[in-house]
Amino acid sequence: MRGRGLVARAPGAPADAAEVDDDVLARRAAMGDRGAFAALVERHGPALHRYARRLLHDDGATEDCVQEAFLAAWRGLPSFRGEAAVRTWLFTLARHQAFAEQRRAAGNRTRPQLRAVDPADLVDAVDPRADPAGVSEEGQLLADLDAALRLLPERQRSAWILREVEELSYAEVGAVLDVTPTVVRGLLERARASLVTTLAAWR
Repeated sequence: MRGRGLVARAPGAPADAAEVDDDVLARRAAMGDRGAFAALVERHGPALHRYARRLLHDDGATEDCVQEAFLAAWRGLPSFRGEAAVRTWLFTLARHQAFAEQRRAAGNRTRPQLRAVDPADLVDAVDPRADPAGVSEEGQLLADLDAALRLLPERQRSAWILREVEELSYAEVGAVLDVTPTVVRGLLERARASLVTTLAAWR
C-alpha cells in the first residue's frame, strides 16, 4: 500500500525519544527528521491501531487506515501549527482515514463487507456465570463489548473509545470529532446508557 514504505524506511527512534515531548518530535519531523517521526509512530501507533480497529472491524482495513493516517501526518507536519495536541491531531487523521476506508470498502465488492451486528446476537451470548471449555469470561466479555460498541452510532462509538480506552479529555475528544465538549458529554451519556442496556447480562 502507498504509505507502508514511508514508515518502514524510517530509521529507528533516537535514543532520547522517550524523554522528548510530542511537540519537539513533531518540529523535528517537520524538518525531515525521520527518526523523530519514527518515535511518534512508535509512541502513538498502538493507540491509533486500537481506535481504527474498533471503527473498522477489519484487520486489513485497519492496517491501511493507520498507515494512511501516518502518511498524512508526515505530509502535513510542515504546516502543523500545534493548535491541537499532536496526539489529538493524529486521532483526527485516523478518524478521517477510517471514513475513507469505509467508503472504499462500500464500493469494493472484492472486500468482504462488514456484517451489521444484530442485538439478537447478544441475547444468546454465553452466560457469564458459566465456564465453557476454551472460553474465558474475560474473553467473552470483551467480545460482547466489541459487538455492543458496533451497535452504537459512529460518533458515540468514537467518543466512548477515545474517552474510556484512550483516556482523552472531553476537549480532546471534541477536537477529534469536531464538536464541543458539551456535545461530547451528551454522546458519552447516550453511549454508556446503551452499553449498560446491551450488556445487562454481565451486571
